[in-house]
Amino acid sequence: MNFPRIHPDTIEEVKQRADIVDIVSERVVLKKQGKDLVGLCPFHDEGSPSFTVSPSKQMYYCFGCQAGGNAITFLMEIGKQSFSDVVLDLARRYQVPVHTIEPEQREELQRQLSLREELYEIMAIAVRFYEHALHQPQGSDALNYLKVDRQLSLETIQQFQLGYAPAGWESLYSYLVEEKRFSVQLVEEAGLIKARNTGGGYYDRFRDRLMIPIHDNQGRAIAFGGRTLSDEQPKYLNSPETPLFDKGKTLYALDKAKSAISKADKAVVVEGYFDAIALHAAEISNVVASLGTALSLDAVKQLLRYTDSKQVILNFDADAAGTTAAERAIGEIAELAYKGQVQLRIINIPDGKDADDFLKSTGSPEPYRQLMDNAPLWLDWQMQQLLGKNDLHQSDSYQRVAKQMVNLLTKIQNADTRMYYVNRCAEILSQGNGTLVSLRAQDLIKQLNRLRRKESKSEQEKQLDMVPVSADRGLLENAEAALLRLYLHCPQQRGAIAQELETRDLDFSLSHHRFLWQQIIQVENHDKTGDLLTQVQEQFLQNNRDLKPVSELFHLDEKSQRDLLNPPLMIQAAIACIERVLCDKRCRQALQLWKETDLTKEPDRARYYQEQISEEKKRIEELDKHRQVSLIDLFPMY
Repeated sequence: MNFPRIHPDTIEEVKQRADIVDIVSERVVLKKQGKDLVGLCPFHDEGSPSFTVSPSKQMYYCFGCQAGGNAITFLMEIGKQSFSDVVLDLARRYQVPVHTIEPEQREELQRQLSLREELYEIMAIAVRFYEHALHQPQGSDALNYLKVDRQLSLETIQQFQLGYAPAGWESLYSYLVEEKRFSVQLVEEAGLIKARNTGGGYYDRFRDRLMIPIHDNQGRAIAFGGRTLSDEQPKYLNSPETPLFDKGKTLYALDKAKSAISKADKAVVVEGYFDAIALHAAEISNVVASLGTALSLDAVKQLLRYTDSKQVILNFDADAAGTTAAERAIGEIAELAYKGQVQLRIINIPDGKDADDFLKSTGSPEPYRQLMDNAPLWLDWQMQQLLGKNDLHQSDSYQRVAKQMVNLLTKIQNADTRMYYVNRCAEILSQGNGTLVSLRAQDLIKQLNRLRRKESKSEQEKQLDMVPVSADRGLLENAEAALLRLYLHCPQQRGAIAQELETRDLDFSLSHHRFLWQQIIQVENHDKTGDLLTQVQEQFLQNNRDLKPVSELFHLDEKSQRDLLNPPLMIQAAIACIERVLCDKRCRQALQLWKETDLTKEPDRARYYQEQISEEKKRIEELDKHRQVSLIDLFPMY
């Protein structure tokens, strides 16, 4: 979608409204660390958190891959979107009025932006239509099912806005298109009607079904789940993906559960709509339902925003498949559990009942609360599944269980957690013989180390394919970076740096540094009163340039903060390093030319190259003294 140019005032207001923690925590599990928050970087694989979010600065930075920026940068990188698309999405999210630089284009822009609002309106009207139909004679069977079979009160039915889709083929179509005058294209885009394959026209997607509205985090209807009241298949029919509804990122009843999740500091995830509704009706409100057989990573990360302890209790249907059912339900959340980012627990309801049936059979919510309180950690539950009906006194069973334990232990990335489970496994394999526990633990550790060495060797083989960076480039990279970092973070040194570069006729040689310097000059020529750091980053974004090669320069870690303690010496050392690289390059060029010269035919040319080599070597010696005076370990790559 090609949008007109957005007015700077709109961009500035979006930046003020968009909270970096709110946005990043949708994709990254963040934990408090001092005044900042940390988590595993979403832009590269890592075992320990190096991704930092600063609420006070409204910035993020990864000390591992050097990705960094603000809320807009994050969404551009994570979603591979343009600057304009991200700003407009945030404007819609935070209800910021959008203005453009060209006034004549505003009408078209507003038309495009109103699409989602119209879809929200259509969905809200559809909810009311289905609610009304439920309490009409045609909805009596659906209402009776809710009251008698599901034992739901009218209050709960109203709270979850449950409804009924009439059996007619065009009931909702006629209401929305013919009576309410919404365009048929919009109603179709909302996922409520479908085009006929033959003969033209449209028909209702949901017919003769109990309707369950699905809401976003703000409580706005975005989709429906429809349960059949007959033998029609499928039993449950969900809305298709729409501009409002992304099934993989949505959890049912999260809008009603998020406050209770924060208060209880834990979330319960069930498989079905009515399991969630029944638990809420029983005043167990920290409950959501997945919209598929597996939990997606995006959905879980949204859920984890509301619990500081990152505790998630999974209540899956304990059918005959056992472990398979659990693994299917857990889905991508396993990755977070192995990394120690989520405290995952499992509820096993006796006799394979689901939550709704269990509540009915007990007649009280207390037994379910006890199951929640006693739910084992997922890793403990897996241990129980490994043992199953295996008899450890039998050799083949013992070996099979031991091998499966080692495979499980290798997945645990947190060292302390892994060591705890090594001892647990050793105790199980020792079968009550305390003298064998230590030996079994040592054997497990040996097997783990053997597997880790194989993985390490494989990683080293990958590294052999990488092209090494030359010493000159490494020195130049660090020296230019040091000058730019000083310029960005030490305003009082900017004049000295600019004068040194001009006096010595030096420029930034590396393309990403040269472009950054150009943006700095452009910003300063335009406005010297604003925050240079922020303005330069915005220049990158609006020019659709990758910020990653220079993002580390916008953030100070412990080492770079030390480097700024004596700026004059740092400037001297950095300038000397840049000159030293240039001198070395000229020296090598002169040496190569001297080798290619015939001394008998061109003695004067050969002598000229010799003198040039000698001069460059003397200059290199002088420059080495200058760069060693400041911090000898400033550029260790050389």
